[in-house]
Amino acid sequence: MANTGYGVVRSTAGRLVALDGGVIETRAGLPVEQRLAEIHAAIDALLVEYDPDGMALEQLYFGQNVKTAFAVGQARGVTMLAAGQRGVQCESYTPQQVKGAVCGNGRAEKDQVARMVQALLGLQTPPTPDHAADALAVAICHANCAPLSRALVGAAG
Repeated sequence: MANTGYGVVRSTAGRLVALDGGVIETRAGLPVEQRLAEIHAAIDALLVEYDPDGMALEQLYFGQNVKTAFAVGQARGVTMLAAGQRGVQCESYTPQQVKGAVCGNGRAEKDQVARMVQALLGLQTPPTPDHAADALAVAICHANCAPLSRALVGAAG
């Protein structure tokens, strides 16, 4: 909840371009509801500015730390709420799906993901901080996976 990464990419004729990427930061001393309100407002502002076709989030993975899982789940919730309020469809991808889509290896290390994001988006340097690089990786994954998913749904139904 302290650092929520975001990334905005545009796909045109199979070429990806980074439009924006960064981190929404909230102060640890603020009440949880205020931090969530700040995340929601920042995501809503991004949705208004870029008017995206869709939104992708990384699926929740928490290992051993349940407290962290609740905080991440709450941040995901207000992010999805902002998307729902704007009529933007959300998709979720596991960390392994994202790494596989970006690096070709679902077990890639963070620095490898950042370097591949740099290469795929034609950036001068790898994106920083890690949360921004991860968010751009999720956006790349979605840009590359969403057309196939839509085609499969159309073929099935």
